[in-house]
Amino acid sequence: MAGALALVFSGPAHAQDEQMRPIEIPAQPTAIELGTGPLPGGDIPESWHSQYGSVFARNVVVATLTPFLPDPARANGTAVVVAPGGGFRTLSMENEGWDVAKALADKGVAAFVLKYRLNQTPAEMGAFEQSMAQMFSTTAARPPRPDPEQMMANLEPQITDARAAFALIRSRAGEWKVDPDRIGMVGFSAGAMLTMATALAGEEAKPAFIGNVYGPLASVTVPADAPPLFVALAADDPFFANSGFGLIDAWKTAGKPVEFHLYEQGGHGFGMYPKTTTSTDWFEAFAAWMTMHGWITAAAE
Repeated sequence: MAGALALVFSGPAHAQDEQMRPIEIPAQPTAIELGTGPLPGGDIPESWHSQYGSVFARNVVVATLTPFLPDPARANGTAVVVAPGGGFRTLSMENEGWDVAKALADKGVAAFVLKYRLNQTPAEMGAFEQSMAQMFSTTAARPPRPDPEQMMANLEPQITDARAAFALIRSRAGEWKVDPDRIGMVGFSAGAMLTMATALAGEEAKPAFIGNVYGPLASVTVPADAPPLFVALAADDPFFANSGFGLIDAWKTAGKPVEFHLYEQGGHGFGMYPKTTTSTDWFEAFAAWMTMHGWITAAAE
């Protein structure tokens, strides 16, 4: 079990924290229910656990959005929906959610962590650990190559949650000092899949820009209104580094802006963990990319 998960999250220097430990659901006083309803068939209630010095949610049956707003003096009008990963079985709420949102808010960006609905997993921790170990041991040997259309068809609840997140931010744009036309999205692993699905099949969501951080890079049909794309991946990622870079080629061939950072080391799931590899620099690269496009500047009057 630990070995399989260590392979996936290779890197955070928290070997002593590899074991999953149940924890109380943290207080989330600023979380806003998105109104997308309970997950159909979601009979197992939400629970949380700690691992790798971070915290994770699973069996999420009601989607929420948590705002992390910048100091009004630094607010630049840009917003980003942050989608944590976890194989649609868990959500890395801290490393790929709150910590990312705080870093964006420090740049003057209004950030919103999306706790989207998940596939149900066993309620008992031991059974859940076994199911995760089995998934990782099977997947690690041969990285998955999801068909993009099938992927999006399987993500109807999650895409619905993402669309609701964009609608909520736009409905409260004045209150949150957000430009409705400058709302982007960044996702990690499964959250990157959701980010791509939101850009390709999210209908009115229409992210102004998207970030795919260690998600699959299968080729897609790029729509005429495709947003600028930022991609970060480690060359030793056990899931998505050995299946080609069709997504990058597709975006480039379509004449759409794309920036791709392939880091020598970092594994999968590095997020905001402090590491000695250059993959740790992905966030500053993402912020520099946003600055280049003018999203980290004062919004026009």
